[in-house]
Amino acid sequence: MEPASGLRLDHNHQLSLREFPYIIRWRDDRCKRCGKCTAVCPVKAIEPTVKVQRHVSSEGDSPAPKAERKVIQVVEQVTDMERYCTGCGTCTLVCPNEAIEPEFNPQNKFLHYKNKGGEGYKRGGRRNDPSISTLDRLKFTRISMLTDPALDAGRHEFRIRTLLGRILPPEELPLKIENNKLSVNKDSAKFIPPVREIYPIMIGSMSIGALSPPMWEGLAMGVSYLNEVEGMPVVMCSGEGGMPPRLLKSKYLKYFIIQIASGYFGWDEIIHALPHMVEDPAAIEIKYGQGAKPGDGGLLMAQKVLKLIASIRGVPQFIDLASPPTHQTKYSIEEAVAKMIQSMSMAWGFRVPVYPKISGTRTARAVLNNLARNPYAAALSIDGEDGGTGAAYNVSMDKMGHPIASNIRECYLDLVKQGKQNELPLIAAGGIGKKGNLAANAAALIMLGASAVSIGKYIMQAAADCFGDEFNRCNLCNTGKCPRGITTQDPKLYRRLDADKVAERVVETFKAADVELRKIFAPMGRSTELPIGMSDGLSTDDKAMAERLGINYAC
Repeated sequence: MEPASGLRLDHNHQLSLREFPYIIRWRDDRCKRCGKCTAVCPVKAIEPTVKVQRHVSSEGDSPAPKAERKVIQVVEQVTDMERYCTGCGTCTLVCPNEAIEPEFNPQNKFLHYKNKGGEGYKRGGRRNDPSISTLDRLKFTRISMLTDPALDAGRHEFRIRTLLGRILPPEELPLKIENNKLSVNKDSAKFIPPVREIYPIMIGSMSIGALSPPMWEGLAMGVSYLNEVEGMPVVMCSGEGGMPPRLLKSKYLKYFIIQIASGYFGWDEIIHALPHMVEDPAAIEIKYGQGAKPGDGGLLMAQKVLKLIASIRGVPQFIDLASPPTHQTKYSIEEAVAKMIQSMSMAWGFRVPVYPKISGTRTARAVLNNLARNPYAAALSIDGEDGGTGAAYNVSMDKMGHPIASNIRECYLDLVKQGKQNELPLIAAGGIGKKGNLAANAAALIMLGASAVSIGKYIMQAAADCFGDEFNRCNLCNTGKCPRGITTQDPKLYRRLDADKVAERVVETFKAADVELRKIFAPMGRSTELPIGMSDGLSTDDKAMAERLGINYAC
């Protein structure tokens, strides 16, 4: 029988805070009840409430216990799994008295209760894998004794550059000697693939729509400044959300790679802008896969499709924008790659490098072998399992995909067997800078065979102070509730982000990475060319890892 008050005496189907990934530690003695913490919580995991507190006291020479009840105001964590604390720490940032802080609960049973309604748990951000990656276990052990390593990095003129585009072997170059000078034979019928000289660290594909306007603008301004002022040819990929019309018609387009994906968002606008482009883009990237969600399509939620995003993508406002898992107009991956590369090359008069991006997989070598025979293929980009995403099933992010280190190594060694290791560049992505070691991770992948690396999560962390981590902290990218204003279209949230500050931090990050790359390459005696494939300079203390990558084992 139910009690008269209507309240249940048991707690069936209720959860305790011990089941949650983060537990809010709130200090009554410090809290002034200003309400700032509850106002800024992106998921409404805390709320102000009142409680009746019973206090027993006694006074006098022969005291008799006296019970008093008083009403107190508290900040309470919600025990509703739909409003779980993500540990972002925004409440801590706004608290004037340091009275509140989320604490990670390693004994949580979050995944046992999160999958409700027959729908798998989805999230944004990164893999829940805090372990040290393969890249962070590699060390550089080849030291040149012919130079002074301590002085070399500051003394030499370094050329930390790479080439994006297919590089013909010397015997196939249409060259001629004229007046005792070597020149290009323009009368030759030989096709000369377009090539761009770029910085070996690229900013990977993050679309307008997935990112907030100030975040994307800040990245774009930072890239332009690095090229125009610092002389660093850094390029940035647009993602599949199209490009701002003003940028398409500006001189700064040459610093951007335009991506085409299975949703084809914004491509009508890009094609219509072709006659008005004063510069060609740096390259065209055709997306066939993404490391964080291999075999999955994408989704931009309706609440993110506001007027600006709708106009850039050429779609109505406030509708879900789904990208299919595959390019559905093509019969096979082989046909898709060949035809799309050729058609994109033709659209820009064969002046722009065109390359595909695929998920890290055991079949990457098959795709590579097809590209090696395609004269119009400019490169191959491989996104490993640690690649981030705005939204994916938890099981896809944590349990699927191929580590990037071994995938790149396999592909590079395959090119070596064909004698084309200097012809078709490999671009590595997925987990670079996972622990903050951007330059070291990039250098390791270059020495394993990559010509360039692509970063996404790292630059968001460095330039916009993203809260996300591998302990499932924050990772609200898919909800439109990003507390930093990075992955949201809510003006109340993205106004927290200063585009100028983002641009400034992008510049600082790349300049710092440039110094660190010099400090790695200088002791190896390399200052004129990147040590692509120079695996004898790498070592690890894991024997199986050393055998798999074909590098030195040292302990």
